[in-house]
Amino acid sequence: MSMIHKYSMNGYNIVLDVNSGSVHVIDEVTFKVLDYYKESTLEEAINSLKGEFSEEEVKEAWNEISELEKEGLLYTEDNYQFHPAFVHREPVVKALCLNVAHDCNLKCKYCFAKQGNFGGNPELMSFEVGKRALDFLVTHSGNRRNLDIDFFGGEPLMDFEVVKQLVEYGRKIEKDYNKNMRFTITTNGMLLNDEIIDYINENMHNVVLSLDGRKEINDNMRPTINDKGSYDIIVPKMQKLVEKRPKDKYYYVRGTFTRDNLDFSKDILHFRDLGFELTSVEPVVDDESNPFALREEDLPKIFDEYEKFAAELAERQLKGDKFKFFHFIVDLNQGPCVIKRITGCGAGNEYLSITPNGDIYPCHQFVGQKEYIMGNIMDDEIHFPEKLQEMFRNAHVYNKEECKTCWNKFYCSGGCHANALNFNGDINKPYHLGCEMQRKRTECAIMIQAKLMMEGEDK
Repeated sequence: MSMIHKYSMNGYNIVLDVNSGSVHVIDEVTFKVLDYYKESTLEEAINSLKGEFSEEEVKEAWNEISELEKEGLLYTEDNYQFHPAFVHREPVVKALCLNVAHDCNLKCKYCFAKQGNFGGNPELMSFEVGKRALDFLVTHSGNRRNLDIDFFGGEPLMDFEVVKQLVEYGRKIEKDYNKNMRFTITTNGMLLNDEIIDYINENMHNVVLSLDGRKEINDNMRPTINDKGSYDIIVPKMQKLVEKRPKDKYYYVRGTFTRDNLDFSKDILHFRDLGFELTSVEPVVDDESNPFALREEDLPKIFDEYEKFAAELAERQLKGDKFKFFHFIVDLNQGPCVIKRITGCGAGNEYLSITPNGDIYPCHQFVGQKEYIMGNIMDDEIHFPEKLQEMFRNAHVYNKEECKTCWNKFYCSGGCHANALNFNGDINKPYHLGCEMQRKRTECAIMIQAKLMMEGEDK
């Protein structure tokens, strides 16, 4: 099925050919003619638009669209569902989230992990559990060479000695199995010191630093155990880590916005003022019974914020600023990567989460929900529940009714499984608010690329 998506933003008329990923910046007449091209004849288009454009202008636009279609740049067909790489994909484990600490030294109001313990008792992962998890990863990863391990929590630095032991063990066994382990740590920054900063910068492929933006916003949502603000404690430590971070290694500063800061573009720009180049601010996901949860009525304001920030970011990037926002980075080349986009995050198959006691979950968002336990890493033999694994494996965009006809399906991969199950009780029914915001972010990301392409060529 062919599909296009057209919209106007920041002075540009943009059309995306969904299946090829081709993006075109077009004039007003072509933008209007597209409304008629597939549904009407040329004569009907000329007649309908005669009050706005001349017959010659409409004909020229019609022919231009026709040429793009012939060149495979508009109205291309979707054949990915039958691509061998999708049909015959092998279920190998590529990534682990190691919840090394079910405990935390902050009590963030929106935390899905309930102050780090996921509704259970505070607990730290032992080296033995982590070791078994890494052994499982290398022996179940098939021919996959690059393997990703995220030290997560709670706050993983509360179990820093075990983190170090696991990195050392991973470095040892990766040579034996011809693997390349890429370690990430996600931290709130409270326990950072010179020793830990140097260790992270030397050993972690990526580091995610949790900060919500402006001091008053962060301190309202991310208080310490004794209800003090965390901003003044963590910001200098994070700045030091980023200043010392090698250029060939990744990091990003990640925040969460809620109903309390729908002007979140100010928080993203505040990250830049603090010296951070790589950033992300995610929408909170929570039930409307919580006062800070996002609601349908908030969407116009959220959309406006995204568009306003996208225009600002595009201007900065045109001037050479390296400032980046995670959600506004989009790969428009479909290629082999589109198979990954169809299948999504790989939870329950390619990606697993391990708790301190060794329980295996489809991802960190399910930890604590006993019905989703897939086994225990310390078991002599691990046999994942076939029904559960199949449910996650089949939760791709072609099995979701809303996704089949959505122009954004190759950029959001069908949304978050946990959100679909938590809000709708159905893994194949995406979380509506999440879909709306994802679509707007993709529009903004494409607009930025279009602007850089159009105006960058003029410089």
